[in-house]
Amino acid sequence: MTAPALPSYQHGTSELPLLGETIGANLRRIAAANPDREAVVDVPSGRRWTYRQLDADTDVLASGLIEAGLQAGDRLGIWAPNCAEWVLLQYATAKAGVILVNINPAYRSHELAYALRQSGVRVLVSAESFKTSDYRAMVDEVRGGLDQLERVIYLGTPEWQALAAPTGSGPVLTALAGREAGLSFDDPINIQYTSGTTGFPKGATLSHHNILNNGFFIGEGCRYTEADRVCIPVPFYHCFGMVLGNLACTTHGACIVIPAAGFEAAATLRAVQDEACTSLYGVPTMFIAELGLAGFASYDLSSLRTGIMAGSPCPVEVMKRVISEMHMAEVTICYGMTETSPVSTQTGADDDMERRVSTVGRVHPHVEVKIIEPETGLVVARGQPGELCTRGYSVMLGYWDDIDQTRAAIDPARWMHTGDLAVMDEAGYVNIAGRIKDMVIRGGENIYPREVEEFLYTHPDILDVQVIGVPDTTYGEELCAWVKLRPGRSLTADDLRAFCGGKVAHYKIPRYLRITDEFPMTITGKVQKFKMREVSVGELGLSGAAGTPTA
Repeated sequence: MTAPALPSYQHGTSELPLLGETIGANLRRIAAANPDREAVVDVPSGRRWTYRQLDADTDVLASGLIEAGLQAGDRLGIWAPNCAEWVLLQYATAKAGVILVNINPAYRSHELAYALRQSGVRVLVSAESFKTSDYRAMVDEVRGGLDQLERVIYLGTPEWQALAAPTGSGPVLTALAGREAGLSFDDPINIQYTSGTTGFPKGATLSHHNILNNGFFIGEGCRYTEADRVCIPVPFYHCFGMVLGNLACTTHGACIVIPAAGFEAAATLRAVQDEACTSLYGVPTMFIAELGLAGFASYDLSSLRTGIMAGSPCPVEVMKRVISEMHMAEVTICYGMTETSPVSTQTGADDDMERRVSTVGRVHPHVEVKIIEPETGLVVARGQPGELCTRGYSVMLGYWDDIDQTRAAIDPARWMHTGDLAVMDEAGYVNIAGRIKDMVIRGGENIYPREVEEFLYTHPDILDVQVIGVPDTTYGEELCAWVKLRPGRSLTADDLRAFCGGKVAHYKIPRYLRITDEFPMTITGKVQKFKMREVSVGELGLSGAAGTPTA
């Protein structure tokens, strides 16, 4: 009698305990142990902070927040691209017990107003502008309709300088000590609005315990020590920047390196070279852009050993080039979501090549994961696809002021339902097959777009590809491939089908091909497949009817 298949469940046991402290207490402890090590390097401005200076400056800024009348639990919004002030505010608000509300730098006035109103922000700290966005004009446009917004402070102005250097520093520093003594590591400290790949953004509310521990164990996964220097081109407003980046660094005494206000491929590689960075972060599209630079080979990236690729599925061929051409032999892939602080699984630096390029690793320490049949909620056997759920210290407190959405996402047993399709192998490694809503059902066959995308990446003319489902009257759905071509190359739908013939099942061969220069994306590099569907349905005139293949 054969043994029953293992269930798709894992618990991340660990000899390392969870950190039972606030973010401010952790920074003080690390700064005391590494006072003269560099903590932050802001490459564009040339400014640098040691750990001693970072701890002291965030004390003063936290005191300024208290002097400004902000109470523990009040909300302060930050609307700015990556800069040193963003980092200072992250730690200062944590020390003062003020909940930091991250505002997406790409927001327009309607989205800005929604986030500020929904979270009840009392004070907004903002850049004056970024790229083509006039932040002052947008704030002026919406401010009249925001009853709870009492004050807007623009970076670089005298008002900001006064906040960062309050009068009577002795008494207010005493007030800070009293404030910190009353804080719990379970207090909410951060609100992050979901990226909005579908639906209206929701404010994931995270505690000190959530994000401090997640940052710490991410850093452990990257084998960080105080000798590491981490180049962070991903946005701070997102978990990738402020948790995988900043908190993974400061929990290990490592250095945060800010290459530019927004992502620039050349600036990123130049920062790695000039600052001798040992680690580099990015979503797949960032690494693709860096590898595609005309002068890529001229940069000295030999200091790199590790890094993180995350945010969206990581193409196998791109991952192989990152390892071989960027010297990132210990690069890891992280998987997670804002609502889980964010990382739930991570590949290990000593995992073999196949697992590091084809899975998102195994469960993180002190976290549980299971894969369930969505209709029944029962755990599936290993090797079977289902919805990935996660539970543990990392699950958010809830969506800010939204009990109904919280209950829809977190079940009574505190499992967070991710909405992602996943498969767990016999050794516990997880592969993300896509979103449940992205799964294509063609003639009764379940098709996972990620699998088709990985195959199409092997085509010599294809630089990047995304596969979606579009309506079809005969089969219910058909596949449509959106393709970015390598410079000087061409491709037709017939060419693509010929390439696939005999190599993948016939029902996985895309019927439609759309050549494009860009995919609709969020600022964090997540492809918005629902927008791609809308465009393709409109262009092909499908609205439920079978269309004609296009080249």
